[in-house]
Amino acid sequence: MNFENVLLENCREIIESWEENDIYAISFLLHSEPTAKVGEVENFPEFSVGYNTESFCENAPKISEERWNYAFWIQNNISVISAENDNMAQQLIEWYQVNGVENLGKILDDEYDEDFNYIGKGPGGYYELLMQISQVAKTLQTDGTIRSKFGEIPIIVHDLEYSWFSKTATIEANPNGEAVDFIKTYEELFV
Repeated sequence: MNFENVLLENCREIIESWEENDIYAISFLLHSEPTAKVGEVENFPEFSVGYNTESFCENAPKISEERWNYAFWIQNNISVISAENDNMAQQLIEWYQVNGVENLGKILDDEYDEDFNYIGKGPGGYYELLMQISQVAKTLQTDGTIRSKFGEIPIIVHDLEYSWFSKTATIEANPNGEAVDFIKTYEELFV
């Protein structure tokens, strides 16, 4: 089984285990952990999957930080990739090698624009993994996994700071406009 399918099946298994009936959004959180190291790879990425509910956000307005900022969420994410999960860590490193991704974990483009907004792509390998995770989310949206269990809800693909690529990855992950309220909130409150 290839790494993309392993990611997809891990995410599907986690999502299908949820029993809450008022889930309104799914979190695909990817961040680099500066203290995590696998072999020679520093800043090893951590990817986890979670959700938030209407009851937990107390039915916050559709366009609000309380509804869309992960800091306000339940914090129930389940790890898929981490330095502690040797099997997934090794599969990720092999995936990087097969796809020609270099400079793993190295910060090469720590760039900011004139307004001090981050415009880099994170440590080596981060952006490539983020876009793969976005494709996994898109598959879960288009194959009916999400719709059949929850209806039309978004998968938010993000880091802890909601960098510019969170918007790009989330739009890609939700091809039928499922994330329109998140995107509007992102543009009004997170930029």
